[in-house]
Amino acid sequence: MTTGLIPGEQPPDPRPTDGVPQQRHEPVGQGAMPVENRSRSSVITARAAASFEPVGRSVASARSFVRDTLQGWGFGDIVDDAVVLTSELVTNAVVHAGTSADLLCLRSDEGVRVEVADRYPEREIPLQGSAISMGSPDREGGRGLQLCAALAGHWGVDYTPTHKTVWFRLDLPERPVGTRTAGPSLPAHLLPLADTRVRVAVVQIDRAGSVTAWNEDAEELFGYSAEQVTGKPLTDIAAWPHTPGTSTGIADALRLSRWEGSYGIRGSHGRVIPVYASHLRVRDTDGEPSTVCLLVRDHERAVLQTPLRGPAPDKSGTSEGQSTDPFEVFIGSPAPDDLDGLLQRTVERARDMLDGDSAFLLLATDDETELEVRASTGLPSARQRFARVPVEAGPGRYGSARMPAVHEDLTAVPGAVPLLNGTGMRSVVTVPLKVEGRLTGSLGVAAEAPGRYSNEEALRLQFAADRIALAVESARLGELERLRRGSLSFLVEASDLLAGTLDRDQTLALMAQMTVPTLATWCAVYTIADQASEPYLSYVLHEDEELIDGIKSLLSKIAPPDPVPTPGARVWSAPAEVAHRAALRTSMRSLGLSGGPTRQITTGIGPTLATASAVGGETVVLPLVARNRVIGMLTLGKPTDEHFRQEILELAEDLSRRAALALDNARLYSERTAISQSLQRSLLPPELPTIDGVEVEVIYRAAGEGNEVGGDFYDLFPISDGAYGFAIGDVCGTGPNAAAVTGLARHALRLLAREGLSGPAVLERLNSAILDEGARSRFLTLLYGEMRPQDDGSAELKVVCAGHPLPLRLRQDGTVEPAAEPQPLLGVIEDLELYEETVTLDPGDVLLCVTDGVTERREGPRMLGDDGLADVLTTCTGLTAGAVAARIMRAVERFASEPPSDDMAILAMRVPGLHTD
Repeated sequence: MTTGLIPGEQPPDPRPTDGVPQQRHEPVGQGAMPVENRSRSSVITARAAASFEPVGRSVASARSFVRDTLQGWGFGDIVDDAVVLTSELVTNAVVHAGTSADLLCLRSDEGVRVEVADRYPEREIPLQGSAISMGSPDREGGRGLQLCAALAGHWGVDYTPTHKTVWFRLDLPERPVGTRTAGPSLPAHLLPLADTRVRVAVVQIDRAGSVTAWNEDAEELFGYSAEQVTGKPLTDIAAWPHTPGTSTGIADALRLSRWEGSYGIRGSHGRVIPVYASHLRVRDTDGEPSTVCLLVRDHERAVLQTPLRGPAPDKSGTSEGQSTDPFEVFIGSPAPDDLDGLLQRTVERARDMLDGDSAFLLLATDDETELEVRASTGLPSARQRFARVPVEAGPGRYGSARMPAVHEDLTAVPGAVPLLNGTGMRSVVTVPLKVEGRLTGSLGVAAEAPGRYSNEEALRLQFAADRIALAVESARLGELERLRRGSLSFLVEASDLLAGTLDRDQTLALMAQMTVPTLATWCAVYTIADQASEPYLSYVLHEDEELIDGIKSLLSKIAPPDPVPTPGARVWSAPAEVAHRAALRTSMRSLGLSGGPTRQITTGIGPTLATASAVGGETVVLPLVARNRVIGMLTLGKPTDEHFRQEILELAEDLSRRAALALDNARLYSERTAISQSLQRSLLPPELPTIDGVEVEVIYRAAGEGNEVGGDFYDLFPISDGAYGFAIGDVCGTGPNAAAVTGLARHALRLLAREGLSGPAVLERLNSAILDEGARSRFLTLLYGEMRPQDDGSAELKVVCAGHPLPLRLRQDGTVEPAAEPQPLLGVIEDLELYEETVTLDPGDVLLCVTDGVTERREGPRMLGDDGLADVLTTCTGLTAGAVAARIMRAVERFASEPPSDDMAILAMRVPGLHTD
């Protein structure tokens, strides 16, 4: 993978043309822009290129490459679209076309151009005037061009005799540049609110992201001294939003040349302080880069926020030439360009306009049945953010958010405005936000004194709400679109990860790691083995590893949630309630208020309170349903006073469906693997018997992943007093079908041999049993023998070699010779005439029996063969049976670089010499 920067220079095309001019095929319509025009109108300022092999994992690598490249260039606004398009185009190249993919990213002042080239240049020549078909959206492949047409500003297809290149260009959002203008003159009560003294924290961050400078205002704002934070990563105290698709990460923001925006800093008291920040990347005289961060309280953002240059003022409206747009007068100029900033500015202006103590703004869900808290001032915003309340809270007009309402005293109607319960607010006025008659939200202002508001204030607030409703809805739709694209990219990557494993434990870990911290602060996965089993707590994860054990201990004491198959997230309040009670009991015992003996505060109160805080927010449960059965539950949680937003719950539901199928696939694979291995182990002989006067060693290797038994088999068993039967065979083929004949042969040999039949008679009856299998029968090579140790230290063998590689006899003087003659194999003809041969092993002799997986070991055109096996055996004089078998196997493995593709079995029997060992 190569990357490079070429400032102010047009890079050459990295693809070979072989001297042939490029042919281009571009879609009909304005989306395709000629390459010549595009090259003249934009200057390439940077490029990054990489090549990917034609394997499935290359798609995820390509997505990561594009994401990292564009983030590094500071193009976070278009990252999600670029990742989705690249994923489809690289998939077409490496999966559907089956070739490697060359990926090229080009940066210009106007945007980014991404090219994906493959080595499958086949194309159709369209008829004159005919429309180009880009495939059906329901097909597995062919969606890349459709996505390009939908998301890219320009796109096209270029052809050469050896390559096909699909390219697309994403334009950067228009951002006004140049001299900034001053805001309009405003009345004093509409000016931004600030404390008596505005404190600007100046923090400097080094290349590694650690704090190197921390001024006095930073100490005052956040409560840490410079000694406490110097050298520590900023991420230790920064509370960065984790919502996918809405922003870059803090590490990415610190690497950008300039960045502005909102996040939070965890103060020394443990609470998050919302701040507005302006980052500037600088370098010292040695060239070492660092980032200077200026931070103020979020409500004082006007001190740092850079105003965008707006259009020239229209002087025809008033004699003073000032704008009279009610929206701009209410919100101020310039208006925030992000939804959260717009909503926060709205509630601050509404509170100031009606001289209230607090204000809040709620947005309606898609079905308009609930309102979600999105901004507030003068209220515990961290506790209320993303909390949901019903639209219809009561039977009358004052109980509906669809109509303006004035409450002179909330103590007379407790619960009328659920958001204000326990806040000390007495009077409140609320008005709806509507767009084309549809409820989109609710705006309210409250005061601690009763009787502060009347219909006149309600009309003023409604007038303001009507002016901002359209802008709020437009910003909300923009946020939803960014979330949708970010969610699509998130789900694509999650599906890839889940599809990449069939291990149950790894699947559980992936499920949790994908949700924390992207979707939730902590996660727990319950699994259900079968319909009669209770849910079992299988995995727990928290973004702070030190809290995992505490949460796991807490959840193990709580009855698991009910396995309800109803789709969607449902609230589970048990963890927060139990944690709260446990923390209360621990605190009372530590303070001596529980009726027991007074004692000093113990160290146990810290973890208990930390666990209670970690699970004290909203907890939701999503069922894991696969193949019409609940196989578990995915539990997501937030810390104290935090809630989930609806879009995150919908994304979690999509993820839970994919995770459930992946988990069930892993379960099925594990079960079938266990069954297969159990059945295969039953085909292997039990522990080999110990034979006085004879050493025996067996080495067995089954070909194929997950196979313990294949088509090769061996056996050694007692027949009668002093006599032992031994066998080594090879069934045609490998895998489970061959293993089935293996079981038949091994068990039949034992049964027939113990009936007192001779070796030829045993094999003839086995031949008949194999032929009786009909279409399932397979031919079988078999070496069978009977061995009797003799009083003089030798061993007498009677051997029948039915189509099998001949056994080799190694004498003490190093000579090697076959110990039997070849005879017809089994399972082919009905009438066999077999005979047995007698072989005597003298002290020190070795009999080596192998299957053809040993002798047919290949490396290109070379094969080990019978002669090669004999040469290895001649070097084994004086070795024990175990050493002989090990040396033979080692020689076979070293003969070729590739792993063996056939089953192998080695049976070595040695009669010890009188003076050996």
